Amino acid sequence: MSAEPVTLAILGASGDLTHRLLLPGLGTLLRAHPGLQVDLVGAAYDDLGEDAWRERVGEALVDGGCRSEQARALASTTRFRQLDVTDAEAMRAFLAELDGAGHAIVLYFALPPAVTQRAIGVLQGLDVPPGLRLAIEKPFGTGLHSAQELNDLLTSVVPEQQIFRVDHYLGKATVLNLLGLRFGNRIFEPVWNAVNIERVEIIADEALALEGRAGYYDGAGALKDMIQSHLLLVTALFALEEPASMDELELRDLIVHALRAMHLWEDDPTQSRRARYTEGQIDGRTVPDYTSEEGVDPDRKTETLAEVTVEIRNSRWAGVPFRLRSGKALGSGFRGIVVKFRPVAHLPSGFRNEAAPNMMVIGIAPETIALGIATNGEGSRWDFEQTTLSANLSESPVRPYGEILDGILSGDPLLSVRGDATEELWRILDPVFEAWSDGRVPLDEYTAGSYGPTAWN
Repeated sequence: MSAEPVTLAILGASGDLTHRLLLPGLGTLLRAHPGLQVDLVGAAYDDLGEDAWRERVGEALVDGGCRSEQARALASTTRFRQLDVTDAEAMRAFLAELDGAGHAIVLYFALPPAVTQRAIGVLQGLDVPPGLRLAIEKPFGTGLHSAQELNDLLTSVVPEQQIFRVDHYLGKATVLNLLGLRFGNRIFEPVWNAVNIERVEIIADEALALEGRAGYYDGAGALKDMIQSHLLLVTALFALEEPASMDELELRDLIVHALRAMHLWEDDPTQSRRARYTEGQIDGRTVPDYTSEEGVDPDRKTETLAEVTVEIRNSRWAGVPFRLRSGKALGSGFRGIVVKFRPVAHLPSGFRNEAAPNMMVIGIAPETIALGIATNGEGSRWDFEQTTLSANLSESPVRPYGEILDGILSGDPLLSVRGDATEELWRILDPVFEAWSDGRVPLDEYTAGSYGPTAWN
């Protein structure tokens, strides 16, 4: 973490993202790095007022674990500005004020994607401060063509190295632990290939239903919200080749290499699946039918559960299906990676049953790891049993948004998504979006609180 002071200007400071994730994430970062010098500025179209902003900052930093005296100190110096980010003159004056402090400047766009793009278009016509960093939230475009246009716009304002596309999954400790698990353990890396692994499942199911997020979610759906960005990137991290060093160029190059080799299973988008929840029970609470939720437009046919299988066409992974699934209002709420290894090639005669293939389960939330192995010592000596080796992994003291902010404030884009990666993410799934739009994949239904459509199971 750099000790140099940084000005962090959050555009959209009055919104839910800032209050719920960004500021608490900053709080965890300040707890881990108490020497961090941040000049925090909030800006929003609506006039929150400086007193209300300072109160919000102090509360959210403490919620993130920041020491109360440190939170009070930052809250006492933070500023709030009412700002229309689509007004060129207003943005010019705002940037001039930020530049006056003489610090490195970060503009964090905690705004709806359409507003972010208009604001960046405004920056294109201004003389921006040297070294200005831009941090933007997903989705990065609405398809391959729009992602290319957005990347062209961004790089017309600042160089790629100063662009931080935020995917908070890259800040999750268990996701980053994939690298240590593989490359720090001799027992795993030699078998991390198609010769030994039969299939991989990457799942992000939630027991939570819509929870008042119709304004965003009904226009996105499970495929765009989770699989197109988060789970494809997790797949790339799982499957990439060994980096020579953990620097941003090397790691992000290898992520893109994995994505370029990634394709829909058999190039067939109609093998994807989608579904939407109906009324059901979760933890004794009645969850209404998705279409009756406030703010939902039933004619959009938004899916709340999506499943896609991809393959990676290279020598390491050829023929291994990677099933990606994410949904809401599901009974299991499981989020993690399931690795099924191939059966052993040969068993000595004399054993009375088959050894079950090894299974590894890496839990993303909660953070766990479990490995199923075959043993024959518990019952009859010539019968195989399944024994599970398991451990709970320690949580990182820094929340995912804190990890992401760490890189942004220090100017290290290691955990941000590079422009060419965003284009590959859309290239992989654009055919699925098209097939769904054309009605070539049916919209199934499942009861809230179940594990998905009965036919899927």
